[in-house]
Amino acid sequence: MADVLAYKPRPGEIPTDPGVYRFRDASGRVLYVGKAKNLRQRLSNYFAPLRTLHERTRRMVTTAASVEWTVVPTDVDSLQLEYMWIKEFDPPFNVRYKDDKSYPFMAVTLGDEAPRVLVTRNRKIPGARYFGPYPKVWAVHETIDLMVMAFPIRTCSDASYKRAMQTGRPCFPGQIGKCGGPCSMTVTIEEHRAMVDDFVAFMAGGDERFTRELTKRMLAASAAMDYEAAAKYRDKLSAIEAVLGKSALVLASDEDADLFGIAEDELAAAVQHFVIRGGRVRGVRALTIEKEIDITSAELVDQVLQQAYGDAQDVPRRILVPTLPDDAAELELWLRERRGKKVEIAVAQRGQRADLMRTASLNAQQALIRHKTRRTTDYVARTQALTDLQDALGMTEAPLRIECFDISHLGGTNVVASMVVFEDGLARKDQYRSFNIAETTDDTDSMYQVLRRRLAYLDRPEELEIIDPTTEDVVAEDLGEATARRKPRFAYPPQLLLVDGGKPQVEAAARALRDAGHTEIAVCGIAKRLEEVWLPGDDFPVILPRTSEALYLLQRLRDEAHRFAITHQRRKRRNDISSVLAEVPGLGAARIKVLLKHFGSVTALRAAEPGQIEEVQGIGPVLAQNIHTHLSTR
Repeated sequence: MADVLAYKPRPGEIPTDPGVYRFRDASGRVLYVGKAKNLRQRLSNYFAPLRTLHERTRRMVTTAASVEWTVVPTDVDSLQLEYMWIKEFDPPFNVRYKDDKSYPFMAVTLGDEAPRVLVTRNRKIPGARYFGPYPKVWAVHETIDLMVMAFPIRTCSDASYKRAMQTGRPCFPGQIGKCGGPCSMTVTIEEHRAMVDDFVAFMAGGDERFTRELTKRMLAASAAMDYEAAAKYRDKLSAIEAVLGKSALVLASDEDADLFGIAEDELAAAVQHFVIRGGRVRGVRALTIEKEIDITSAELVDQVLQQAYGDAQDVPRRILVPTLPDDAAELELWLRERRGKKVEIAVAQRGQRADLMRTASLNAQQALIRHKTRRTTDYVARTQALTDLQDALGMTEAPLRIECFDISHLGGTNVVASMVVFEDGLARKDQYRSFNIAETTDDTDSMYQVLRRRLAYLDRPEELEIIDPTTEDVVAEDLGEATARRKPRFAYPPQLLLVDGGKPQVEAAARALRDAGHTEIAVCGIAKRLEEVWLPGDDFPVILPRTSEALYLLQRLRDEAHRFAITHQRRKRRNDISSVLAEVPGLGAARIKVLLKHFGSVTALRAAEPGQIEEVQGIGPVLAQNIHTHLSTR
């Protein structure tokens, strides 16, 4: 693989203005959309030597065939344009959002002559004001039943309302006292609109002025011996207190805020969005995110806020996040345009806000675990996945044991491979293995070597195996000190070998199976870009439905093998000072050799101060500081 991309812009061609950029593939499809305060500075990161890029970023830039950019007047304009383009092109390498489910909302149809309150999952009712989301439908109905006792607004359907107004006979809910709209013939349209306004004001902030006013009226009616009116006020007061009692006061009573708790790993993230009005949690929404390119926590928060408020009608005055985005000031201006008032983005650092952030983050962490393992606990889903996989791959039996292999390296150095094992659709971490590859020509050669080494164990008699986690060949995960045991599990033959890659990797795996004399084992590969499943000898891939259990199982295997390979490579790189130093911009092989020769040992180099490093020939003050900073963080 060439270290310089063919479509890299010429020096000085990229402007230094703010703007939005797009990477496209050879067919013109937009692969990735991003924004930058300085286009030249940001894009130069993508055109750095490929060996220095994160693996998934490297996959994106090598898949792309061109890059284009649009200059905009301000950073806020770049936010808006980035959001519009992501919506329009749905780029596969941008983060992808998935709602855990379709949440029910309470909606008040303010655009109607006589607004009504209803439960809906439709967020596009013209002129409607939404509250929620609620975790369960029954919770919305329960809240509405309590609220209409205090604010008797219309609940009947549009057809019932129209019929009642034409005939002069109240709708059925009105006849039994469940609907207080104009069709009940007890209030005018103007009086009903005033009650709707009170209903919306209460739900928007839990305004406790209603509690104070009703209490005052109840006491006044009681003093005047109007006990019937006092009883009505008492019932309304009880209904309001019941609604308030459904959610505890988590912040100050005048606090309106949205709080985002986020948990993430290398491949996915989970978001818990708490909607807080009047100091109380009025709604909770959960999102899961698939990450295709390595992004920082600050960049992830930026993307989450764009997704949450791009089409939002209700933007609060304060947004609490775990990490402040780099362009927080621009985001605040962007959100101010939507709200019409000032919006503050802040980190929840102390007090009640920090406590609530910990709660939201804990919920997000649990949601991420559920997202990763949701189908593994379902025996029916696992069985269906194995059956579907057997049919799709033309196997004679279901693959009860599947081994997945992935190759990981840094620009051709520190090449490692991982093997993860799933039995009956469940991960068997005690049987994971990592391989170090000393010499190789490319990924296909690495795959061939690793599979030949693994398949060799199938032909060995069962014997006592000494496993030492410090060896450079086969390493078990999380074994601690060296142990001795029988090794039938590693010698147990899989029904299916899965490789991370497309046609070249699959052909290399098939060649390894033929040379090892184990053609009875099936093999396939899963290509990351389009999630295609490749079989040896086929010119076209197998396309599994996106919702199929079989594809989900293959994705889990591939992602787990990828995670395990990266973990092992990072562990190895920490012990390889040359690779660590190679990550410092401006430090080449010659200077690394001079550095190590000057200090005599890795320990001495790590202990050196920037001034001492600067004494080495060819090392300036800036580079010396960069070397010291880099080594101190590793």
